[in-house]
Amino acid sequence: MTWWEAVLLVVGGTFAGGINVIAGGGSTLTVPLLVLAGVPGNSANGSNRIGVLTSNAAATGSFRRLGVDGLASAVPILIPVVFGSLTGSLAISRLTDEAFETTFGLVMIPLIILSIRKPKFRTDAARWSRPVTIAVFFGIGVYGGAVQAGVGLVLLAALSRAGFDLVLANSVKVIIILAMTVVALPVFIVQGKVDWIPALILAAGFTLGGWLGAHVAVRGGEKLIRAVMVLASVALAAKLLGAFG
Repeated sequence: MTWWEAVLLVVGGTFAGGINVIAGGGSTLTVPLLVLAGVPGNSANGSNRIGVLTSNAAATGSFRRLGVDGLASAVPILIPVVFGSLTGSLAISRLTDEAFETTFGLVMIPLIILSIRKPKFRTDAARWSRPVTIAVFFGIGVYGGAVQAGVGLVLLAALSRAGFDLVLANSVKVIIILAMTVVALPVFIVQGKVDWIPALILAAGFTLGGWLGAHVAVRGGEKLIRAVMVLASVALAAKLLGAFG
């Protein structure tokens, strides 16, 4: 890896870590950056999880210090998410690099539709029944364990049904993603799907971005978060349409 690739990973990781905390979709930038740095597709997916782990740990701590603690709200849905994450990571780690890259491209299409439509956060939304809630968050866990990219946007859409405002929803989201990553990451490590040097360089930027993102989310409030969600959606759509090559 060249020095400029290392710089690109740190800068890209910082930006993506902040975007992940404020809205979601940052991994759609960092996985391609890892591939650009010479990491094979499926290993890039695994290596990216190191930064996801550190950034969400940093963001969780920052939210708590800033007086926004979503732990109590996250606990009831952690079990289906964790089991889903383990299922998804075991399934995706068995794919070849070529199959992973094809899968990654396909799953981003419905994600783009979801994020462009932008979930409506309503306090009067009807709550799901317990079985539906378990099924939904198990499915999100499977997706997050397998692909990770954009799972924050999916989580925000699901959490909106519980009536959370966007700041608290983001605090709950980073705790859930942290738990998912703790479960999924060992699978990629055991499968040899983590390229440690690029992963740790990226994680340095990711961690800084997670810390900054939590501060920006709390101070900027819902208006800023909604704006970032729209921008992230447009960027994801442009990427799929080939605007960035």
